[in-house]
Amino acid sequence: MKCKLLIFVFFICAFVAQGQTNTPSQNIMITSEKGKIEVVAENGKVRVNVPPKDVSKLKSKKSVRYSDFGAKGDGKSDDMDAIAATHAFANLHGLAVKADDRATYYISGKERTAVVETDTDFGKAAFIIDDTEVQNRNAAVFTVSSGLKSFKLENVTSLKRNQEKIEASLPGACLITVTNSNVKQYIRFGLNQNNGSSQTDIFVVDKNGKVDMNAPIIWDFSEITEITALPIDEKPLKITGGRFTTIANKAESKYTYYNRNIAIRRSNVLVDGLEHRITEEGEHGAPYGGFINIGECAYVTVKNSILTGHKTYSTIGAAGKPVTMGTYDLSVNRALNVSFINCSQTNDINDNTYWGILGSNFCKNLLYDNCTLSRFDAHQGVANATIRNSTLGHMGINAIGSGMLLVENSTIRGRSIVNLRSDYGSTWQGELVIRNCVFVPVNGKPTNPVLISGSYSGQHDFGYTCYMPEKITIENLKIEDAQHPENYKGPAIFANFNPEMKDTSYQEKFPYIKTKEVILKNVTAASGKELRVSDNAFMFKNIKITAR
Repeated sequence: MKCKLLIFVFFICAFVAQGQTNTPSQNIMITSEKGKIEVVAENGKVRVNVPPKDVSKLKSKKSVRYSDFGAKGDGKSDDMDAIAATHAFANLHGLAVKADDRATYYISGKERTAVVETDTDFGKAAFIIDDTEVQNRNAAVFTVSSGLKSFKLENVTSLKRNQEKIEASLPGACLITVTNSNVKQYIRFGLNQNNGSSQTDIFVVDKNGKVDMNAPIIWDFSEITEITALPIDEKPLKITGGRFTTIANKAESKYTYYNRNIAIRRSNVLVDGLEHRITEEGEHGAPYGGFINIGECAYVTVKNSILTGHKTYSTIGAAGKPVTMGTYDLSVNRALNVSFINCSQTNDINDNTYWGILGSNFCKNLLYDNCTLSRFDAHQGVANATIRNSTLGHMGINAIGSGMLLVENSTIRGRSIVNLRSDYGSTWQGELVIRNCVFVPVNGKPTNPVLISGSYSGQHDFGYTCYMPEKITIENLKIEDAQHPENYKGPAIFANFNPEMKDTSYQEKFPYIKTKEVILKNVTAASGKELRVSDNAFMFKNIKITAR
């Protein structure tokens, strides 16, 4: 039979909270010749041969298994080439992929990525990801990808905040990513200081260019240096099951992030029932950019999943002083409408030797529902975030951004209910609602609790005007402060955001737009103490406090 040769080149992008890194392309060549199913790796490339009779047989089953392509599943043999080959064949023929429930697939540190474009059921199978010797720490183990390709928009040269439509004719609903590299924002302050990120936004439009106003444009763009459209897949892609264990890297403790993960780069994805654990963390190691790493996409749900917090390591930061490094099992960047439902973690959410489990940047509409996790965190901004029916551990809720920040029916065990991140200006341009919650400050240890923490000197330019929530509503809140230090004055609504601001002589170069109104209803403290405004009465003297 005449040889049929098909070559597929997959481009994979590993994106973490600190930036975006392109990995080398992955080359998989599929042939259909007489003989047997064979997977051969040579010079970093994989050749897969599937005889015509086997092509017909596999297609008739409508699914393929890793064992069909030679995976041993014995926990010792390196199965990564077989796994990547299985997905490449499945992608070509539109077939689902299934793992064998009793298998343990060993994945070495070789540079190989399995590109997932079809439904995949990892089932009860175990996967051991060995990071002790890694060829390319930025190469994902799995990348959930779309067959649809992004393209540039040529005629959109500027944008306005809350603009309802862009002038573009599109093949269907698209995810729009826009950048102005001539404007810097999120100019970070503190031990991890930097020069900021290029102004960016991400939003969804329909085929006529109408913007989904549930995730509106949040910045004015006087000019645009790059704007792309990525068509959104209409059909959901499902990733189910899987018991993953990472053997942790032993690298030097510095900001060399490992992205040996499941990278989701396709819209309309459901991850259901996945488990991830970590073993062999030692005295030092490089941080991780999220085992589930979601970026450049929309409408992603992770549910019924169990994750693991990573051990915290220290290094020398940009300011030349020791810092603890952020290291994540969940990471979301430039993504819209991302939900975590019924998710938990294997280690104690109140153990501060483990870093908080989620980091995110440039997102809109993030949700925790029925989750028990150590942290929710939005670094470089989130537009609209909801935490409901959940328990947050030692790192609590950290956020800057805009829109509605809603915390309801939840228990918060951090230092505050909401921490407005001081390294990005403690800014929230919108509304904060805390409803039907329990606050257990520092997990019940003696402390002087505040509901909303942050810090703002007014002397640093973050690249944008900084706001406190314009309106704050706190309703049906129980503060468990029975354990408290001597001379305790009672819980405060606000931390002392600027101890230097004691009177009108203090001048802010970059004025802070403060809260206009706080509405309180049924707020009680176990100590019996009354809720105070702040230790800094001057700074918050003009805020209207309404008790109902």
